[in-house]
Amino acid sequence: MAPLEASVSSWNCKQVAGWLRAEGFGEYVQLLCTQHRLDGTSLLALTEADLRGPPLGLTVLGDIKRLALALRRLQRQNQARMEELGLDPADELSGGGLVVSGTRGPEWSCNNGVQRRCSRAERSYNGVSEFCVRDGGRPAHGTEGLLLCQAHANGWSRQHMAGRLDPELWKTVLASVYVMIVFGFTSFVMVIVHERVPDMRTYPPLPDIFLDSVPRIPWAFAMAEACGMILCYIILLILLLHKHRSILFRRLCSLMGTVFLLRCFTMFVTSLSVPGLHLKCASKMYGDTWGKMQRALAIWSGFGMTLTGVHTCGDYMFSGHTVVLTMLNFFVTEYTPRSWNLIHTISWLLNLFGIFFILAAHEHYSIDVFIAFYITTRLFLYYHTLANTRAYHQSRRARIWFPMFSFFECNVNGPVPNQYNWPFDRPAFMKSLIG
Repeated sequence: MAPLEASVSSWNCKQVAGWLRAEGFGEYVQLLCTQHRLDGTSLLALTEADLRGPPLGLTVLGDIKRLALALRRLQRQNQARMEELGLDPADELSGGGLVVSGTRGPEWSCNNGVQRRCSRAERSYNGVSEFCVRDGGRPAHGTEGLLLCQAHANGWSRQHMAGRLDPELWKTVLASVYVMIVFGFTSFVMVIVHERVPDMRTYPPLPDIFLDSVPRIPWAFAMAEACGMILCYIILLILLLHKHRSILFRRLCSLMGTVFLLRCFTMFVTSLSVPGLHLKCASKMYGDTWGKMQRALAIWSGFGMTLTGVHTCGDYMFSGHTVVLTMLNFFVTEYTPRSWNLIHTISWLLNLFGIFFILAAHEHYSIDVFIAFYITTRLFLYYHTLANTRAYHQSRRARIWFPMFSFFECNVNGPVPNQYNWPFDRPAFMKSLIG
């Protein structure tokens, strides 16, 4: 125990190595002192989380616990020096990390976005530790299963790590109401657009390389909708079995509603001529507002599909069928394990063949389909990039431009794990088979 004669903070790597050998951890001298050059000051800041996580990555539980206890004893003996260095002894003893004195920059707090340190009471919530993030998102400590104290306009909202994700069913209900309202609004706009569809005699179909080169296939549009129905059944099965089905459905509703809301504006502002002479489209007046509402209800209840007997005109910019096919495909591939190659291949084939059938039926211009695919994929990727990296917490501008995203995702910390379980008690063998 000779190294203890000097102040711990003044130890060099050799003295730290001597302390490790004296405590019975000689096998870790190479890792801690030679490879990672641990000196006395860094030894005082070392936590159990550091031992478990990268780059150290100790895997023997008994050694981790014994070394953590030895570190805590050493930290208790040097509390005064730790305070001088700006380390919080209480946090170190509990396995925490650094609390920087006089920290500047953004802090996440737990009270309507007021920038402050989290109190000790807020760090203990339902028997689980919490940590605060400071200075560009660096966590105060990184033990698994922690809660996150964060700033958000929703008030007291705590972050759960993956595995403790709150389903927040009330938000899922709001997202469902949102997408149904958007679908209803879209149906009403389609009625208005039908009244303004350009006369085919005055405005013939626009030149289109694909439509001009590929002959029309009469049954192709029904096949496109059949592809969409198969994707719907696949995503419904995933939602049924996915452990975090509430979050998935909430994201599906919010993204689908946002894209269709944008579609309302584009097809209302720009009225394209009918893409094919086979379409018997002409300006059709529905009389008073009540007549328009009845027609909109018929479109809404039939999901705008020809398979349900709904036929519309003028809603070309951009393709709603392509939006649905692409969005469902991306959700299937995102929320199933990467090893499910067969499911992913089937999903992509349904998406691409569905798009081809839309064009082969001459129901949309090529630009309608291209724009729909591009907007849907970009919005999906942007949304999940923000959600998975929590980038919006570091950008006030993102919270201003995407308030609905911030509201729905404020309590989802990082990527949603693809875990599955059987949601019912019976049959018992399904519960044990799926989890």
